[in-house]
Amino acid sequence: MVESVKTLAALRRQIASLEGIPVAKAGAPVVTGHEPFDRAMQGGLARGRVHELFGSDEDEGAVAGFSLILAHLAAGDAPLFWLRAAKGGVAQPYGPGLAALGIDPSRLLIGVMKDEALLLRAAVDALRCPALGALVIELRGRAPLLDLTASRRLALAAETSGVTAFVLRIGGDPVPSAAETRWRVEAAPSVPLPGNAPGMSAFSLSLLRRRSGPDGITWRMVWNAERGDFGEECDERHEHGWASGGRADEAALPSAVVPLPAGRPAAHRAA
Repeated sequence: MVESVKTLAALRRQIASLEGIPVAKAGAPVVTGHEPFDRAMQGGLARGRVHELFGSDEDEGAVAGFSLILAHLAAGDAPLFWLRAAKGGVAQPYGPGLAALGIDPSRLLIGVMKDEALLLRAAVDALRCPALGALVIELRGRAPLLDLTASRRLALAAETSGVTAFVLRIGGDPVPSAAETRWRVEAAPSVPLPGNAPGMSAFSLSLLRRRSGPDGITWRMVWNAERGDFGEECDERHEHGWASGGRADEAALPSAVVPLPAGRPAAHRAA
């Protein structure tokens, strides 16, 4: 992982250094490889928009991992930014964990801002850089500064540059926003691999709100890191069994956790 930037000026210098990097194809949706999901979303997740992903404190690893996977799909070969506030002593992403998800840790730049206000300002600046692949904005708790006005600034910057933003809301509740979509992410049981090895990372994804089109849909998403998509993990028998409440004793432990436990010394968090 690239060394964290801790000031807005340093972040702006880092963004400026991205000039000349190929930009993702404008207007092309973010295709996940999960056919029912992509079909329902009219070809994939809208690019150049703001998407909110909510998860409980218990599902922090799942929602963080899922957000990074979506950002990875949106970015292609371009850099990823993850902006977060310094408060709370939260854990850093774990390099080998990222690599296990198929994400190159060297392409991830982490910006640690001193407070929520500075973080949201930095997010708008980052979204104005079209060479950026995707942006993850991590907010915890109520996040009172992310009101309708602030989310509109983010949405306008994303639409202008074509950069896709994923607002990672851990332990927060939905409030009115200009986000294109809003999701609830939870860890889901995965089907064991041969030899009873732990299965691939699996998520339960619920569409809470969508600016255009139906919502209230839930999918089981299984990430195949080798293929780099959410294509079907197994045959329809497994998928149907999960959807109808299959036996819990047939499932392996859910989804790999990307962040390390909070409070671990920074020296042990390197990629």
